[in-house]
Amino acid sequence: MALLPILEFPDPRLRKVAADIAHINDDIRQLAKDMLETMYHAPGIGLAASQVNVHQRLVVIDVSDDGDEPRVLINPSWEPLTEDKQSYQEGCLSVPEFYDDVARYSRIQLSAFDEQGEPISEVAEGLFAVCIQHELDHLNGKLFVDYLSNLKRDRIRKKLEKKHRDDIKDTLYEAKAKVNLESQG
Repeated sequence: MALLPILEFPDPRLRKVAADIAHINDDIRQLAKDMLETMYHAPGIGLAASQVNVHQRLVVIDVSDDGDEPRVLINPSWEPLTEDKQSYQEGCLSVPEFYDDVARYSRIQLSAFDEQGEPISEVAEGLFAVCIQHELDHLNGKLFVDYLSNLKRDRIRKKLEKKHRDDIKDTLYEAKAKVNLESQG
């Protein structure tokens, strides 16, 4: 298994709409395993393939308290079963260190396939329903920050752009220091 790099907002690749998976094969199963490893390592409770720059309709989720109930959803879709919405404080591995309330349907009907190609049809509620809606938004090129005001979204974008610039500067500084040490040795 392998840890995969997670794209971060405002990377434009996060806006690409994911394509259906035509065939569930060993490559898709391996991608799901790698995504689960990446999600647990991050740590998070959900990860869409779009977030790791694979634009196929695949998400992994584990909302259990102990992180021992991984779910793989291939070609997932959902429909609301109620008009009731709940606000949850959401965060996102692609928008690190930022959280805000987002209203989502409290009860939905999930349809998908598992990694063996078996159909899944179940009612989801609470955090599981929220996570499904959040991750499927990713597959459609939408982020949780799109539910926020323009002011909040712009503030988050500017802070993450600055963080990315600082990370690049730090990496360059470390590389230069390493070259200097090697040339002295």
